Amino acid sequence: MLVLHRKLTCVAPLERLKLEYMVRGEKRNIFEVIKSIATSQGLRGFWKGNLLNILRTAPFKAVNFSAYDTYRKQLLKFSGNEETTNFERFIAGAAAGVTATIICLPLDTIRTKIVAPGGETLGGVIGAFQYMIQTEGIFSLYKGLVPSLISMAPSSAVFYGVYDMLKSSYLHSPEGMQRIQNLHKQGQELSAFDQLELGPVRTLLYGAIAGACAEAATYPFEVVRRQLQLQVQSTKLSSLATFVKIVEQGGVSALYAGLVPSLLQVLPSASISYFVYEFMKIVLKVE
Repeated sequence: MLVLHRKLTCVAPLERLKLEYMVRGEKRNIFEVIKSIATSQGLRGFWKGNLLNILRTAPFKAVNFSAYDTYRKQLLKFSGNEETTNFERFIAGAAAGVTATIICLPLDTIRTKIVAPGGETLGGVIGAFQYMIQTEGIFSLYKGLVPSLISMAPSSAVFYGVYDMLKSSYLHSPEGMQRIQNLHKQGQELSAFDQLELGPVRTLLYGAIAGACAEAATYPFEVVRRQLQLQVQSTKLSSLATFVKIVEQGGVSALYAGLVPSLLQVLPSASISYFVYEFMKIVLKVE
């Protein structure tokens, strides 16, 4: 939890920049946006909504990784194969993403509301929660659920699938098989850090690649979802209508607004996530 807190706090400014483009429809270049936030809100403005992001991401990551392992093992047991196939990896990843999204979406909706224009007047997390319940009802916390599921299923499928394929490819290579043999020989003599099957650098690298692939592949769905979360009941549009509106107002490029800061955030975030995931499995002796 402490590692996750520090990781999210470090990349929070990039998350804030992404939301400026995605939620507020910012058109200026990234340096002008940075200057604007610093001038109007000071350095603290770059960490706006960071606490809620931590509270949202911690359970989301926990549920996601845990669900993926559970689904993958069940699929492996069902198929009777010795090793998970690429198709099973993608299916398990998609199912894990859907599970985590359904459980954790309300916190993400509240966070989007706080960061959006006028969000500072809602009185923080509790105030935003009460406002949404009183004015729009409990189901308003699940605004954008459909595009969330549509984006998270393939995103998680790519995230886990790409990483596992890269990992499997390496472990079946001569270098990888030699490393596994060495690990088995030395066994418990090694520290948890040295017991990483891919090694520290390769674990971080493969995690970054998987995260970047997942983010780029499904980013337009994320833009649509954020816009849906900001809609009020009286002017609510469907997912498709929102998609069309975004393209009409800003062109196809509007579907990728904020992608650069998002990728800059995802690279270290995905790397550290997978590193901690693999490391803790060794520490906790999880198969």
